[in-house]
Amino acid sequence: MLDSKEIRRRLPHRYPMLLVDRVVEATPERVLGHKHVTANEPFFRGHFPSAPVMPGVLLMESMFQLLWLNWGGEFGFHLCGVKKLKLRRSVVPGDLLELEALVVDMTEQPWRFKCYGRVEGKVAVEGELIVRLRSPKNIQENSIEQREVAKT
Repeated sequence: MLDSKEIRRRLPHRYPMLLVDRVVEATPERVLGHKHVTANEPFFRGHFPSAPVMPGVLLMESMFQLLWLNWGGEFGFHLCGVKKLKLRRSVVPGDLLELEALVVDMTEQPWRFKCYGRVEGKVAVEGELIVRLRSPKNIQENSIEQREVAKT
């Protein structure tokens, strides 16, 4: 299990782009996490004010961040592709988005994962994410310093 402090240590993302609140289970084959969707999310002001819906691209990003937390190691991932992404129901303020990622193929890069986002046990989003590990030479030397600045 990872709490918000450990998630912030592992991911370079910060509010409002930090889209995983907790990891509740992690194994070499599977990871489960949560995103508490609140009315205060900044994207709801414009998407759509009278009937707010979490944008599909941010649902996909939350699944990507979940992958990073379990399999990304020290340097994380680059997102290489998305296959068969399906948006099956709206995610709205007050929802608990339950995220799940399963290994499809990690024999050679790029790696493939089947990902799901569920609300109340019903699939809201699903798709296959294709990622490649970032190499140390692609990481900015001051990325840790940038994370420290972003905390304030």
